[in-house]
Parts: sequence; structure tokens; C-alpha cells
Amino acid sequence: MNDTSVKSAAAPPAVALAGVNLSLGAGAARVHILKDITLEIGRGEAVGLVGPSGSGKSTLLMVMAGLERPDTGMVTVAGEDIGRLDEDALARFRGREVGIVFQSFHLIPTMTALENVAVPLELAGAADAFERAERELAAVGLAERLAHYPAQLSGGEQQRVALARALAPHPAILVADEPTGNLDEATGREIVDLMFKGQAERRTTLVLVTHDANLAARCHRVVRMRSGRVAPAAASEAVKGAKGAKGAMT
Repeated sequence: MNDTSVKSAAAPPAVALAGVNLSLGAGAARVHILKDITLEIGRGEAVGLVGPSGSGKSTLLMVMAGLERPDTGMVTVAGEDIGRLDEDALARFRGREVGIVFQSFHLIPTMTALENVAVPLELAGAADAFERAERELAAVGLAERLAHYPAQLSGGEQQRVALARALAPHPAILVADEPTGNLDEATGREIVDLMFKGQAERRTTLVLVTHDANLAARCHRVVRMRSGRVAPAAASEAVKGAKGAKGAMT
């Protein structure tokens, strides 16, 4: 068993995977992507998932977010065994408990920034969805861009909208897949600062996929992937003096 869990006596983990395997494709093209993954991530912990391209880190992130279902094993998020949920229940759970930031923003082009951020709040039944969305956009520096459509925003502004949308429901877990990959260095630093600030203020668990060693070093812990497995020697690698995530754990 590739057991790389970090136990906590104080509280159950925010994310727990046990014996997770996942293959994609069909027939001769079928590939075993995730191989017997067992991993725990604490509440309020920031974890950087790193590894070479094709190591399985983005797929592992999608399994944690409930966007991919494993072939075998158990995935528990915020105390919920998400493998037991049907598609509708899983979508509702994801809307409440999981915030997602993608490299390519994934904003709805026919909606304004304000409407994009309000979507998950409306789906969750929040009566004050637009008021909360406005506050979230102000928090990422977009108070003057509420009525702008994605095509009218720069890449950095679009990623700010995506981050505001992900954090608006106050999710238990925030997952980010190469969130600065489409941004220049300076803009990327701004987005990262906002992401860690939002994570710390909400005490949200953060799981971040990145190729950037400096970005990973801002997390509490770095989990290294190699050939579909968590590398045992580095799985519990605590980052000394991690900036940005420091103080976020409960």
C-alpha cells in the first residue's frame, strides 16, 4: 500500500483517499493513471502537488474535486464519502464544499463578472447571492469591473473572477490546477497572493497543482507524484517557513 497519510488527532482530515486507482481510455489505449493512492490532507492545510507531466497530479486533483470517479478505492471530502453520491447529489456537494480554479479560467462568456461569481451562490440557494458576489469581487480588486464580460477583461482579471467564484461559497476545499499557467510572472504573483490570502482567511484546505517549485514552497506540505503514485520519501515533506499558507491550519 502506498500509504502517505498525515494523521491528525484533533480533527478528521478535509480530504482522505484510500486505495484509489483510476484508468482512462479503452482497450489497448487504456492507461493506469492513479495507482493505489492513499493520502490524507488536514483541515486548513495547504498542499502543493508536484511532479513531471503525466505523473497523475492533475488527475488526482480532479478525483479530489469529484470531477473524476476512481475505479476502486474511497474518496472522502469534508466528511462525505463522495463515491456514494449520485451525479446530482455530487454536483450539489461540489457546489457547496469544493471551489475550483482552472488554468484557463472557465468563465461563462455571456455573463458579467458579477453574474459569474453569483452562479454557485444562486445554485446553493443563497438569497443574497449578488451582494456576496460583489463583496468577493471587491476582495480581489475588481469592484469597478462588476458589469464587464470575460472578453472585456485581461487574463489576470479573468483569473481574479474565477478565484472569487471559487471562494464565494466558503468551500471546505479549494483546488487549483496550474492557476498561473496562462499569466505573466507579475500577474501570477498577484493571483497567488490573493489565493493564499483567501484560503487563510477562510481556513479552507488548499490543494494546488503546479510545476513551480517556488509556488509549491508556499504551501505547508509538498506531495510529489511520480508515475501515478505518491513518492513515499517526500509525501510528508513539510515546507520550512512556508509563506502565505503559514497560520492557515486549524
